[in-house]
Amino acid sequence: MDRHIPFDCLHNFRDLGGYPTPDGRHRIRPGRLYRADSLGKLTEGTPDWDRFLALGIGTVIDLRHDREVEARGRVPAHDSFAYQNLSIEHRPYDQAALTPDTAPGPYLAERYMEVAEDGTKEIRAALELIAGAAESDTALVFHCASGKDRTGQLAALVLSLLGIPEPTVIEDYTLTELATPALLAAWQSRNPGRTPTWPAWGHAPASVMRLFLAALTARYGSPEAYVSGALGLDAESLTETLRTHLLEPTPTSWPPLTFRKATPADVPALVRLHDTAALWQLARGIDQWKPGAKDEAHFRTRIREGEVWLAHSGDHLAGAWELWWDDPAAWGPRPPDAGYVHRLMAAPHTAPPGTGRRMLAEAESRIAAAGRPYTRLDCLASNPRLRTYYEAAGYTVAGAQAAKDGGSGSPYAVTLLEKRLK
Repeated sequence: MDRHIPFDCLHNFRDLGGYPTPDGRHRIRPGRLYRADSLGKLTEGTPDWDRFLALGIGTVIDLRHDREVEARGRVPAHDSFAYQNLSIEHRPYDQAALTPDTAPGPYLAERYMEVAEDGTKEIRAALELIAGAAESDTALVFHCASGKDRTGQLAALVLSLLGIPEPTVIEDYTLTELATPALLAAWQSRNPGRTPTWPAWGHAPASVMRLFLAALTARYGSPEAYVSGALGLDAESLTETLRTHLLEPTPTSWPPLTFRKATPADVPALVRLHDTAALWQLARGIDQWKPGAKDEAHFRTRIREGEVWLAHSGDHLAGAWELWWDDPAAWGPRPPDAGYVHRLMAAPHTAPPGTGRRMLAEAESRIAAAGRPYTRLDCLASNPRLRTYYEAAGYTVAGAQAAKDGGSGSPYAVTLLEKRLK
């Protein structure tokens, strides 16, 4: 499942549903809480408008300043939802005009703390609206201009109150990265001939949210303490309301996985899945995959020269992997006695439990059917957790490569693992 809901004119409209609580027993109910970029871009009578109304949203919270609403417009009025404009940012700033030497982590975290302190009245009202929508069992969306900063702050606060762990809160913030190219293109279309002077414009690095949450905790003790102390709300009651009405038991049954070979038409989905998995890693401090490191040209090449496989759970893309028939960069010259698994990736939070192991078993079956007795793969030497995962699946360490050249120009150390197939 891709959290971004596709619209023609909106680029950062997302469902917050599906995120799990730390014990894994509950998750946020899908289709109840959305975050977005400016809904002022919607136009009545268009397919986008029909898509929006079909979501059954009962409340729209616009976090932009009045002057932004006047300049860029608001969501069209409709009897199906109530509209509230709550400008939580009292000290506006122009990100596009920042100098290139401005570090996004410290700079934006400081701006977010200003919002947390200046916008207490509006943030309180927004949380009360969210709680009210939850109690009345109606969907709600909150948005700002790009759906990144003000929207990201409110999302982080709500997710924290729902008990979602901090790495997932950070991950949710960074998912704006998937929309950054479209957001930048839209900015340039509004500002012909210009480019933001700040290279970080439109980006959402994990460091921003990590620093903001640390600063909020340092000053108030916790997000809950901020809600009580700065906002004057009963944090315990608010948390109970949100968790009672917005959480549901994690499903115990899922549509069965089905597998098929990827075609060139699947390339954009593969890039998006890779970048989503990369953001999941970075939010947890795993320095391995990078968003944008594997572009469409990479997956077209792998489809043409090898095999790329997709796993679906019902209608949703649950994961994918690459199957190579040789791998000299990691393993050196070898006889044709193995298949090599690369980029085993499952959709974070939305793939059925055990999807990674099921995809691995399917790859092994394909390799065995080709008459090759070994499955081989490598993992970053600095990622012992991943090595343990593969060892639990029956793989044994067969060696190491101190300076694998994966084509990026920066060699890295990997652990080589293999499994003898029955």
